[in-house]
Amino acid sequence: MTRTDTPPAWDERSQLTTFLDYARDTARAKCEDVSPENARKAPLPGSPLMTLSGLVNHLRWVEYFWFQVVFLGEEDEGPWTDEDPDREMRIAVDLPLADVLGAYAEQAARYRELVAAHDLDTKAKRSNSGGRQVDLRWILLHLIEETARHNGHLDIVRELVDGTTGV
Repeated sequence: MTRTDTPPAWDERSQLTTFLDYARDTARAKCEDVSPENARKAPLPGSPLMTLSGLVNHLRWVEYFWFQVVFLGEEDEGPWTDEDPDREMRIAVDLPLADVLGAYAEQAARYRELVAAHDLDTKAKRSNSGGRQVDLRWILLHLIEETARHNGHLDIVRELVDGTTGV
């Protein structure tokens, strides 16, 4: 997998989408060649949901929430519940990591098309948790931040489960 954070053009859309794709590709790269057992390990005693599988599944469902539920205004059909708000991380250990990564990649392709079809100033159909109606630009920036932050978690978890560093 070739990753780059250099956009093909210097307009705002190209820069934002390139950085989000770079962060997505980095998350996938951090999971390359990990064993199924290690993909499910939670090596941090205070964070029992912090697994490679759980983190990638979380990233997948975070994008779903922001693009489909907030931006498009669709019904929330995510795996979380009021009783189990982190369920997307919990259920990931029962799924093959390859399936989680595949679903994340397929979804990213659909969201690339969604972003290409809308102006960055387009307002979301729903408000964010702070009651503000964000635009597509804000959602892209938020997803870059969220994915990059969790890439740091993926770094730590991967090193702890099998010693792999530098991805």
